[in-house]
Order: sequence, then C-alpha cells, then structure tokens
Amino acid sequence: MSDLTGRVRGPLAPSTAVQRPLSIDDVEIHGGPLGRWQRINREASIPLGLAQMEKSGAVPNLRLAAGEGDGSFQGYRFQDSDLYKQLEAVAWEHCRHPEREGAYRAFVAESAALLARAQRPDGYLNAHYQVVKPERIFAELEYSHEMYCAGHLFQAAVAAARAGLGEDLLHVARRFADLLVRRFLVGGDDGIDGHAEVETALVELYRLTGERPYLDLARKLIDNRGKGLIKSTGMGPLYAQDHLPVREADTAVGHAVRQLYLEAGVVDVAVETGDADLLASSVRRWEDLVATKTSITGGHGSRHDGEAFGERYELPPDRAYNESCAAIASIHWNWRLLLATGHGRYADLIERTLYNAFAASTSADGTRFFYVNPLQRRADLFEDAYLGRRREWFACACCPPNIMRLVSSLGHYVATTDDEGVSVHQYVPGVIRAGGVVLDVETGYPWDGQVRFTVRSAPGGEWTLKLRVPAWSSTTTLASEPGTAATGTSGRLTPGPDGYAAIRREWQAGDTVTLGLDLTPRVVRPHRRIDALRGCAAIERGPLVYCFEQIDQDADLDDLALAPGAALRTAERDLPGIGTTVLIEADAVRLPPAPAHGLPYTTGADAAPAAPATLTAVPYYQWDNRDGGVMRVWIPLA
Repeated sequence: MSDLTGRVRGPLAPSTAVQRPLSIDDVEIHGGPLGRWQRINREASIPLGLAQMEKSGAVPNLRLAAGEGDGSFQGYRFQDSDLYKQLEAVAWEHCRHPEREGAYRAFVAESAALLARAQRPDGYLNAHYQVVKPERIFAELEYSHEMYCAGHLFQAAVAAARAGLGEDLLHVARRFADLLVRRFLVGGDDGIDGHAEVETALVELYRLTGERPYLDLARKLIDNRGKGLIKSTGMGPLYAQDHLPVREADTAVGHAVRQLYLEAGVVDVAVETGDADLLASSVRRWEDLVATKTSITGGHGSRHDGEAFGERYELPPDRAYNESCAAIASIHWNWRLLLATGHGRYADLIERTLYNAFAASTSADGTRFFYVNPLQRRADLFEDAYLGRRREWFACACCPPNIMRLVSSLGHYVATTDDEGVSVHQYVPGVIRAGGVVLDVETGYPWDGQVRFTVRSAPGGEWTLKLRVPAWSSTTTLASEPGTAATGTSGRLTPGPDGYAAIRREWQAGDTVTLGLDLTPRVVRPHRRIDALRGCAAIERGPLVYCFEQIDQDADLDDLALAPGAALRTAERDLPGIGTTVLIEADAVRLPPAPAHGLPYTTGADAAPAAPATLTAVPYYQWDNRDGGVMRVWIPLA
C-alpha cells in the first residue's frame, strides 16, 4: 500500500492526510472513456506535443539561453512552461507503461541536459529573460511568470524522479528552488509572481526532498498575497488575487487559473503545517464557488476579459470562458481537499469536471484541443479565435500539454487508502492495488450504472471498502455476494455523511460487491439568479452533461424548445467521428418563425401554434467532432 512519502509514484504525496493517494501504477484502467483517453493520449497527443516542443520554440528558446542556437526568442515569456508540462506528461506515461522506456527516458535526459546548460551559475533559469531581458530578471514579477515557470519545472522534476527517470532534472529544479529560497525567503525580497503556481510545486518539492525551506517559502508567498506587493498588472488587484489576504477572502476572483492554482497551494501548505484556519479559508471559498460560480460542466471562469471569474451567478452559456487549464487546476484543488478531509463532495466535483469541462477539451482522436469551453456556439462563431473549433496547437499553448499530464496521471485519482481500508472515488474498469488489497473492477460506466468489485486478494482481518455514492444518483443499490466466507446482502443504499457507502468485514478472495447507480436521464434547471439561463433547462445522465448539436436535429436548433414534462429516451449509437455513445431524445416543440425584419421584440403572442418535434442530445464532451455547427447545452423551455 502506498505510504505518505516521496515513494508515492504520482503528482501528490502529502506527509499527512485523511486519505492517502495511490501511485499511478497501482491503478490499471482497462476501458471506458478514461481508458480510451489514456490510449489516445499515448498514441496521438503526446507524440504531437513532443513535436511541438521544437516547432513552437520552447526547446529552441532554451538553446538560445544556453548559447547554442541561432535566431531570436519565439513565443510568450512563459514558453518554457510548455516543455515542463510535456516532461511531466512523459514521466507519468512512463510510470504507467515503462515498456517505452527508451523514448521517454531519452526525452527527459536530453531536456534535463539542455536545461542544465542553459541554467545560470546562480541557478536562475528562464529562457525569455536570459535571452530577451537579462537586465530585468525578477524585476517584473507582476507579469513575468518567472516563478510560474519555475513551479512547472519543479513538478516535472518531481514526476521524473518518482517515475524512475533519474534525478538530473531534479538537480536543475533544486538549484533554481534554492535561488528562490535565498532571494525570497532568506534574502528578504517580498516579491510575488502575478501568476500563482509555484506555491503548490514548492510544497511537492519539499515532500520529495524533505527540505523545509521550500515549504516555508510557499507559505510566505501565500501569506504575502493581499498586501499590495504585486505591482500593477493593468488588470487591478483582483486579477492576481492580491485584493485581500488569503485567510480573509470569501470568494474566488480574478483570473480563474491563477485562483485555482493558488488554492491548490493553500491546501498543500495548510496540510503540511497543520494550519486549520488556512484550510478552512479554502473550504469557505470552495463552497461559495460551487454555489455561485460553477458551470454545469464543472467549468470555471465566466469572462473572456481577464480569463476571469465574474460576479456571483454570472454564468453565461455563450460567452463562458471555462479555460481547459482551469478545469485541470480545479481537479488539482479538489483532489487536495479530498485527501485533506475525506469528503465525497470533492470527488463529485472532480467527476463532473473530468467527464465534462475537461473531457470536452480534446477531440476524439486526441490531436486537437479547446482553450475555451463554452456551453453554446452560435452560427456566426465557427471561425472565432476562441469560440470556433478545436485547434492543433496555440500560440499560448498552456492547455494541450497540461491536458496530457493529467490524462497520463488519471490512475492517481481513482482510489485512496486510510487506516480503515480502501476508498474508491472514480469508477473505471480495471485493477486497483492497495497494498495487500487487490480489487478487480468491472463496469460499463458511465454508460452503465453497475460497478462490480471482486476481491482478488486481501489481508487477514477486517477492513473497510468505501464506495462513493454520487450526489446525482437518486436511487443507489448495493449487492454483495459471498466468495469463501462473506455473507450476501442486497438492497437500497443510503450513503454516510461523507458521501460514501462503507462496507466493513473480513474480506476473502472471490467476494464481490456490485454498486448500482441510477442513470435515469434528468432535466436540470438553473438557479433563478442566473439571469443568462432563465427559462432554460439542461439534460444530464449519470456524470455526463448533454448538449444539442445542429447535426442531430430535424429543424433549426434555435427554433426548438423542450416540451413541458418532456419524456427522455436513451439510445446507443455509433456516430462517425465520435464512436459509440448514448444519445438522449426528448419531446420538444418547434416554435413558429420569428419576424425577419424590424426590432426583435413584440407585444403579441406567436402567430402560429408550436409544432411537435424531437430534440436529440449527445454527451457534451463529444461535441465538435463532426461538422462543427451550432451547439447549446441550455435549451429554452416551451
């Protein structure tokens, strides 16, 4: 069973926690959407990303910093971070399947060697500032991303070390981290990077190495926010979460990715220092965020202006930003809260975000990506830079390699252990190994709600198997069958206050438990204060949010409305560009044509009665894999 040290082969290894994470290779995912995403990530996305490291300028820039290349710096000042996230993706993929050791090990070794040659004698490493602005190093922290890039370097180095790919990258990372400690902890410089991220990375570097100054620096950076120490970004103090001290802030504000990465660091520091008040502040913001600033898909960030959170209940479907990186950062934060508290509500939000906001970011073939994930696309936005179709890469390519590193590490988020036994948070077909416990999992989830666990081996004595009961499952059943000694039971299930069903017994090889989750499609209505969604509804089934694409409708989608009390019918289909999926058909009405001229307002009733029609919905994460037409998640109610 994975312990609480750096020997955990995964992104997170807290030294103390309510729930203890497993290593990536403790969990095998054999199928379902997550298994497919991992296969496509390995076969298509990662090779694409590796090629883009040269094409985009990330690697050539570092050659310039090392004094080895010709030409000029390419891309944004944070271009280095693309390489670091790509390195982390490769490390976790190697951890998952080391049979490709040669290619992955070579990429990490060659990158580490280049970074070592580019690194200054004092440990500083940032291609943009070394090549373009050497006189401005650490002088523009409000927008330089120097610590942000360093944070992704630290995470890549931790991943490489934990995945068994050597410590050359770790040596580079520690030299840079030691420089940050000398300047910003010991040296008295109170500067803060305008883009949070280094905080959570410093804590993980501390967990791996045991070097306390890394943790102390992370805590100082968090405690210094809200003191006006971040110079003007031109976007105001809320943009970089510098408006209030972290412990006093009640709601998420500003740039969504920055806020969410900051929260991951806040939880990490709170857990490692035993700071209950700091942890409580993060939980307080989480509760407000979920209640007032979260899209139905789990996406975050309602404004294109500043890639930012808006006001409470400001959740427009068509202008929703919902950056892919924000979905990833949200999963990071929720995972830390889950480990710190053991509460299933964080696993619920991970599931919602993973299957919807995050999953939609990547095309079915793994070669194109969304930066922004709106809940509606209009007919005149097909070529819009943000609201158009997925793209192979971006000038600002923070999202694609970020997506790849999360997909490679998905096994880390499936199950945990504690002193009582094993908890399962996400349902995937495959094998879970937790010390002496080995569980085989059979399921067609999320298309099918039956999840069957078979004990392959177990230690002697009693231990507890805890299974998350999703909040959306209105009727949940549990059936237990004896192997050699267990007593069979079955019936309806009520989860405990933490959101889990707990089964404690002296388990034997061959014992089985089947969890039955209610996948009846459901119509969901928005909170009355979400002005942009009044009079609309959405459709969900299990963890999946559905959407309506024009290609599946018999009439103009914008002229269709969901019928009152609409019956919902499911049908399994194999769709070109998507593959096997479960469609939902709903009773609808076709509204009479609107006037083509004059003001778009009227005082009269519709001139013609509405005609019966049918609406067809597909899972939101599968949209934009066909013709790229009109799409909407929220549909008007007739």
